[in-house]
Amino acid sequence: MRYTVVLEPVEEGQGYTIRVPALPGCTAEGRTREEALANAREAIAGFIRALEEAGEPVPQVKEPVELATVEV
Repeated sequence: MRYTVVLEPVEEGQGYTIRVPALPGCTAEGRTREEALANAREAIAGFIRALEEAGEPVPQVKEPVELATVEV
């Protein structure tokens, strides 16, 4: 399965955080982009495993994901 992730840099040089829009509450972080993405793979797998063990449905990815900027 493929999931879209939102990769956001933390303060300069402090790493990245990742959110998984299709799996609310599923997050990961890492010192580098590569580490954050690897941690996201593990977090997604664990999140899905926990849903399955609880008998809950596994949300599917809603494609395409679109990013937009809103001016306030």
